Amino acid sequence: MQELNTEIEKQRDEKYMKEAIRQAKKAYAIGEVPIGCVIVFQDKIIARGYNRRTIDKNTLAHAEIQAIRKASRKMDDWRLEECTMYVTLEPCQMCAGAIVQSRMTRVVVGCMNPKAGCAGSILNLLDMPQFNHQVELTTGVLEEECSQMMKAFFRELRERSKKIKPKTAD
Repeated sequence: MQELNTEIEKQRDEKYMKEAIRQAKKAYAIGEVPIGCVIVFQDKIIARGYNRRTIDKNTLAHAEIQAIRKASRKMDDWRLEECTMYVTLEPCQMCAGAIVQSRMTRVVVGCMNPKAGCAGSILNLLDMPQFNHQVELTTGVLEEECSQMMKAFFRELRERSKKIKPKTAD
């Protein structure tokens, strides 16, 4: 029976991560780093978000913060207990802190972020016993798809910047 539950959970995680990937593609389409997020309560998506830092010219416009704001409105409470966040890239310190503050139950991450991730890469703010709340963490859900989208975005960004740089005279 445990194996069946695990398979059902895996299917559910993949279903919602695909929704987060759809959000990340929205960011990609507008030239933002492709990070997407959905928040689920009682097996229903209650909020969506995607990265909008450059477009909004706002440091706080991360996918997770956008989704937390919307979910809080939907729940009519700042507490998001019994909610699960699905996010394509491991949260940064700001987003991990907001997740802990929101009392989210669980976070599911697509790919890790070794340079800025605070859900296990640099440190794990989601599971610090010093805080009054810890968040269950699942990583690696549709990891390859999430990772390839990030790699493609930054490859295209590098190619565009090479074309823009003026050639120097010899």
